[in-house]
Amino acid sequence: MKVKLLCFGISKDILGSSELSMDVQATSVKELKEELCANYPEFERLSSLRFAVDESYQEDDFSLSEGQQIAIIPPVSGG
Repeated sequence: MKVKLLCFGISKDILGSSELSMDVQATSVKELKEELCANYPEFERLSSLRFAVDESYQEDDFSLSEGQQIAIIPPVSGG
């Protein structure tokens, strides 16, 4: 299914864009994390990774649907 990914922080560097449409096999947030880690091993090194689907944070068991907008929110550091 096709989804729109919005990338922030290091996820933008890993995927090479701040926004892209992607065909995924994943049907849940957990499966999307696994698919991204399989295709982009750099994601494995992140201590945490959150996802917001259509502007709401979602847990791993959330079901994904065609055409959703998914924000990838990596860990944030700063001061």
